[in-house]
Amino acid sequence: MAFELKEEGFRLKDIFVVVGIPEATYHYHVKKMGKEDLDTELKELITHLFKKFHERYGYKRITKELKKLGHSINHKKVYRIMRELGLKCVKFMRKSRKYNSYKGNVGKVAKNRLSRRFSTPIPLQKLVTYITEFKCLGEEKLYLNPIFDLYNGEVIAFEIRKRPTLDLVMEPLRETTEIIKNHATYRTTIHSDQGWHYQHNQWVRTLKENKVFQSMSRKATCADNAPIENFFGILKQEMYYGEELVSYDELKRRIEEYIDWYNNERSKTKLAGLSPVEYRTQSSQSAA
Repeated sequence: MAFELKEEGFRLKDIFVVVGIPEATYHYHVKKMGKEDLDTELKELITHLFKKFHERYGYKRITKELKKLGHSINHKKVYRIMRELGLKCVKFMRKSRKYNSYKGNVGKVAKNRLSRRFSTPIPLQKLVTYITEFKCLGEEKLYLNPIFDLYNGEVIAFEIRKRPTLDLVMEPLRETTEIIKNHATYRTTIHSDQGWHYQHNQWVRTLKENKVFQSMSRKATCADNAPIENFFGILKQEMYYGEELVSYDELKRRIEEYIDWYNNERSKTKLAGLSPVEYRTQSSQSAA
């Protein structure tokens, strides 16, 4: 508009005098229009990210994702926009249902080698495992047993079954020992509770054959298993609580999909905003 008026021989300052508005007011509205255009694009991007991460990210995680894309933005502005758009994580906060596999001393109880020293800069040095239970549609239940690397919070193996049989823990252990053989640079310790699965002769023998240290938490001390308990809490909060009960097969599919997403896409603050796999990959490239 200003360009066209100038072509006709009018100066912008003369127009301000005729229409009776201050020059500062004109520039304010021009700047505001440009800002509104930028906010529109930002709102579309925030909405896209919110949906991309399955409505599991709040404003802090969305802010980090925006910064990863090169946007310099304050988390307070992201909070304001998300509130304006009604984008809010509404997953229910409920206590995880726990599966108790303790049946007394049915084998040898190992000492607690970790003693809550959960951090490590070495991949595959400290692994933790545990069993959790889900209720399915009808009378069915689902049992999940993952093996979790404390180095980067990655689920390196897991098994899902309808019943908490010994194979529920042995299958991921066999897969894990193969990974250890090929990639571990330091002797591995696997930590668990005192459940009968982990006291079983087959579990203990497999660890010894593969030169893996066994560690167990103290009886009725959930803090000794805090990292894996925290993982179960996040998993259930983000994809289970607040949802209608589904069949065993459908829940199994959702958990498998979630674990893949958790490993490869879900960013973690302690990993500098990277996913577990991204962190492991970057670290190995830096070391090389």
